[in-house]
Amino acid sequence: MEIMSIPQTLSIRELKEKYQSNELTPEVLIQDIIKRVEADQDMNIWITPPSLERIQPYLDRLNTMDPEQAPLWGIPFAIKDNIDLAGVPTTAGCAEFVYTPDEHATIVKRLIEAGAIPVGKANLDQFATGLVGTRSPYGETKNALNPDLISGGSSSGSAVSVARGQAAFALGTDTAGSGRVPAGLNRLIGYKPSRGAWPLKGAVPACASLDCVTVFANSLSDAELVDQVARGFEETDAWSRPIRRRSNALPEKICLLQEAPSFFGPFAAEYKQAWEAAVERIKQLNIPIEYIDGQYLSEAAAILYDGPWVAERWADLGTFIKENEHAAFPVTEAVLRSGEKPEYDAASVFKAMHKLQEFTQKAHQQLKNAVLIMPTSGGTWTRAEVRDNPIQTNSQMGLYTNHCNLLDLCAVNIPADDAAENLPFGITLFSGHEDEHLIVGLSDLFLHGQRSAVNKATTLVAVCGLHMKGFPLERQMIEHSASFIRETKTAPIYKLVKLDTKPEKPGLIRTNDTGASIELEIWEMPLSEFGSFTSLIPAPLGIGKIQLEDGTEVPGFVCEAVVEERAEDISHTGGWRYM
Repeated sequence: MEIMSIPQTLSIRELKEKYQSNELTPEVLIQDIIKRVEADQDMNIWITPPSLERIQPYLDRLNTMDPEQAPLWGIPFAIKDNIDLAGVPTTAGCAEFVYTPDEHATIVKRLIEAGAIPVGKANLDQFATGLVGTRSPYGETKNALNPDLISGGSSSGSAVSVARGQAAFALGTDTAGSGRVPAGLNRLIGYKPSRGAWPLKGAVPACASLDCVTVFANSLSDAELVDQVARGFEETDAWSRPIRRRSNALPEKICLLQEAPSFFGPFAAEYKQAWEAAVERIKQLNIPIEYIDGQYLSEAAAILYDGPWVAERWADLGTFIKENEHAAFPVTEAVLRSGEKPEYDAASVFKAMHKLQEFTQKAHQQLKNAVLIMPTSGGTWTRAEVRDNPIQTNSQMGLYTNHCNLLDLCAVNIPADDAAENLPFGITLFSGHEDEHLIVGLSDLFLHGQRSAVNKATTLVAVCGLHMKGFPLERQMIEHSASFIRETKTAPIYKLVKLDTKPEKPGLIRTNDTGASIELEIWEMPLSEFGSFTSLIPAPLGIGKIQLEDGTEVPGFVCEAVVEERAEDISHTGGWRYM
């Protein structure tokens, strides 16, 4: 095998192509990543860095998996060290807090089952309390492009590991902007799904009612691939919600704020100019723009740290802080202890909840079929400036991010044109929790400049066998950009048979007599992908019209009646999932 050079930044799709063409193996990639980590030791990216001994079992496990059925086979990823990886210490950025979990966090488990390789645990602002990346006893994580600047927090190591080519993607967490600010400062995609769309079980809480697990990636398509694996309701997770993301589409309008953004820090002028250039690009997208009053967004954001919501952090960590004097960074402890102020009583919490409910309703009305765009950050700082003024510098970094989770919005940071050489500038797209397809579709348009990049024309596809969620050929649905819509049943006019194939699969045959009602799933697929998808379907299966229990008809998998006599009738089961 002739080994080609490994790119400086890692792309999921490119790695998959290199694996398929035998130009690269996961083993060679991991060895190269370890060398990169050693060369970047002074950047303080890792708490538990990649080591071959720790990663080898995951490499060995790949030999038991079919790459064609594992959408993230051999893809290396980093994990913020407040998310559990079985057998590896979780520190949350505090050595005295450390524990070693026996189980993976749910989201980590899903990624590993899809073939991804966890390479290590990344540095963070202690207890995920900070947006600067300097609040860690494991060292200040340096910016990937300019080591004198902050990396952003709290998911500092996660972002920089991707930007420095030490992972193809990385998990972060986001309460006030921690999954977006580091992305903006390191020229990455930072995707924050809606609250509950990705499971939280196995993540150390900051504010459990607001926390989201997020992903950093070098491309929007890579983030979408991770989302396809990570998304899904988890019944053992109290914060999980069944939120699906539909096929990418464009919003009816773009919202910008009436108020001019404020910029700060040593590069305020450059950031202002970069924002103005981004607005000009937005205007060229030929989507109607509405200017809205965003004052209430700032009022909502203030509740997070200057209001009773900070008491939620104290509720989770207060006992540890009291019992472990001097274990936390002074600035971190000061923030956490503010949650025990006597004015933050039960009445103040309910007053804040009621006010937030008003703001949330207003935001979702304004953003119905719309996307709000703001700067991800109004500036950045040198690490020295943050050390000299840790509270104010950190507070300003959340100026355009803190409102998001409080108002139940989804968000994605995408790179705009750099503000200056090696000075990335990011913008964030927001919408309601059911409209993630709009922020992704508009991001795609902004980044690639072509409406054809957004697959607006789609078709429904009914599947009843190995293409259903959790079955081996679900990967074909994912690879063809299909989105799960719902479970349903056919009209009672079908027979389900078990075909004598390897692997075994079902065939759905319409009967002339009374039949059975068979369970199936409805997916939505871009028409641009439908042709290549149907070309993969082997005889005696094909695509035809399937009548649903409500009388409507959708395209879906059907089977030639010629196999009926020699195939086992399994209609009595009600569906392939019950076999």
